Amino acid sequence: MPVLSGGCLCGALRYEVRAPPLRVTLCHCRFCQRATGSSHLVEPLFDRDALSVTAGVPRVYQHRSEGSGRLLDLHFCAFCGTTLFMTFERFPGLCGVYAGTLDDPAAIEVRPGHAKQVFVASARPETVLLPGIDTFDGPAMDAAGVPYPPRVYAALHRVGDRGAGPLPGDGEPSR
Repeated sequence: MPVLSGGCLCGALRYEVRAPPLRVTLCHCRFCQRATGSSHLVEPLFDRDALSVTAGVPRVYQHRSEGSGRLLDLHFCAFCGTTLFMTFERFPGLCGVYAGTLDDPAAIEVRPGHAKQVFVASARPETVLLPGIDTFDGPAMDAAGVPYPPRVYAALHRVGDRGAGPLPGDGEPSR
C-alpha cells in the first residue's frame, strides 16, 4: 500500500500513515457530527504505530465518551483548528483518522466486510445507508467489547422520510 498523507487546512500540521486501514467506520453519532461539523465521520482506523506526524505538533483535546466513559484524544492544529486524528483510551493501539484530512480522501475504500455504519439512530433523516455494510443503531459492541449483531441492507436505505421519494436504482429514472 502506498503511504497516505494528509494535513490540516492551513498546512502547519502534516501526517503520514504507512499501513492500510484495519477497517473503516462511518459514524453518525452526535459527537462525530459536532466534531466534523457534518452529517457523519468517515474514520479509517489504523495501528497507532503506522501514523506519524511529519510537520508541526498537534494540540490535544480530551473528551470523555458518553457511551464508554473512556477518554478520546482529538489531535488538532493549534492554528486553524482542523482535527486530524483521534486516539482512544479504550483502544490504545489504534488511531482513527478524519478521512477528509487526507490528501486523497478517495484512497479510503468503504466496502462490505471492511466497513461498518454506526449510531445510525442519530443520523440525519435524509441519510442514505450503503448496502452490504454492517449497520448498527448504536455502537457495534457493548462496553465489555462483545459485538452486537449487525443489520445489513440489500439496497440503498434512507434513514428517515425527509426528502422521501425513489432512491437511485429503484427503477425510477434519475434527473
